[in-house]
Amino acid sequence: MKITKILWPTDLSRSSSAALPYVLDFAAKYGAEVVLLYVAEDMSGHEPWYGEWGKKHLEEFHRWIVAEATERLDKICREKLQGCPRFQRLVLGGDPAKRILETIESEGIDLVVMTAHGLKGHFPFGSVAEKVVRNAKVPVLMIRPQTSGDGQGVLS
Repeated sequence: MKITKILWPTDLSRSSSAALPYVLDFAAKYGAEVVLLYVAEDMSGHEPWYGEWGKKHLEEFHRWIVAEATERLDKICREKLQGCPRFQRLVLGGDPAKRILETIESEGIDLVVMTAHGLKGHFPFGSVAEKVVRNAKVPVLMIRPQTSGDGQGVLS
């Protein structure tokens, strides 16, 4: 199996930092490019709750989320991914699972490394992770989030 591109989707939470050591190891072993992805969830469905006033504020909030995520991804690239031969960051909007699956196709991803974000209902991992695992056409390495220690992740 040849791995040239690894996708690391992250929600920038502490639990998602559990995937970083695996991303770095695979990138080093295969000389692979790392694609770091953050998806800003589409909030347009919330507009009816707040009317026209809310639409403006939701748009402003979405722009702030994208700017903040871009800044945090740049910091991760500078501070954590220097050992990777190549890396890029993407900040997209929309449904997280759908955008992850689209990125797998559009970027020619060979491996996805992501964390499961705990139990939801009777599923062993979150709904985004479940959708990705069920629908991805490439291997997905699911990492269990760290649940002990000082609570500090590399993304905090």
